[in-house]
Amino acid sequence: MPLVRIDLQKGKDASYRQKAGRIVYEAMVAHTGVPKDDRFQIIAEHAIENFVFDPDYLGIHRTNDLVMVQIFFNEGRSVAQKQALYKAIADGFSEQLGLRREDVFITLVEVKKENWSFGNGIAQYA
Repeated sequence: MPLVRIDLQKGKDASYRQKAGRIVYEAMVAHTGVPKDDRFQIIAEHAIENFVFDPDYLGIHRTNDLVMVQIFFNEGRSVAQKQALYKAIADGFSEQLGLRREDVFITLVEVKKENWSFGNGIAQYA
């Protein structure tokens, strides 16, 4: 079960935000074995003063259109799967949202299966 956070500056319409969520979800299903319908996302907009980033870290020029994607999911995916996921998300954002690939920032947080409770106070995967 992944939990996805998508953060961006205020100003994009609801359709843009929902499409961003769909792109990430479809990339996870296609490249990391996430089951169909396993979609839990938080999409948040931030005022410019609360959305802080270095515009040129590692020689990658970022603009105020930057979208930060953070995915929490179970351990166990290969480096190749992760690389395919990064590429699919960046490609999807570029092709479907018109976002520059330089403005797609992705982090993965891998956790052990026992660290999830999907409800009822039970660790369903433990």
